[in-house]
Amino acid sequence: MSALRKVLVVDDDPVVGLSFNRVLSGKGYVVVTAENGFEALAKLQNDRYDLVFTDLRMPGMTGVEVAESIRAHQPWTPVVIVTGYGSKRSQERARAAGVSDFLHKPLSPEMIQDSTEKALLAASVAVVEPPPAQASAAPTDAKPELAAKPNTLKNMALFLCAPFIGLLYAILLPFVGLGMLAWFGVKAFTAPASEPHHAE
Repeated sequence: MSALRKVLVVDDDPVVGLSFNRVLSGKGYVVVTAENGFEALAKLQNDRYDLVFTDLRMPGMTGVEVAESIRAHQPWTPVVIVTGYGSKRSQERARAAGVSDFLHKPLSPEMIQDSTEKALLAASVAVVEPPPAQASAAPTDAKPELAAKPNTLKNMALFLCAPFIGLLYAILLPFVGLGMLAWFGVKAFTAPASEPHHAE
């Protein structure tokens, strides 16, 4: 790894932060810890982090609330929830907040490393290939798509009809030419002859 990546670990248990530091510091990561969600958000305002691990249940602010705040202000930063007793409801809310993954305690070094690599890989792919428009932006983003569909159909119809239109022009062109000649001929024969002018 050419550049050090910064990982923020948010947990009121200092042992968890030490575990992440022990596993990741030797693999090219800088691990920074925060004891609660408020401290974590303050650190995120003052510095850039490549990945955030946050405990689900903490005093003052839950991990889901931390994830929701990060998504609102720094949606490019992946968040992984760490929990020992997460309910299905809290996991659904965390998924809605855009968390990358869940880690269930007790944590092993392999779990920490694998989750870190997985979350960072997913984030790098998301940067290269932007995700589809969010549901909240659907009404405005849908208009160009809806406008593009009729244009596509119109272009396809013109493409398919072009040979027939050209054939129709080829068939009608001689008749139009003959009609114009006939019209000029009739006009020339029916035009009144100019009377000679006699001198008085």
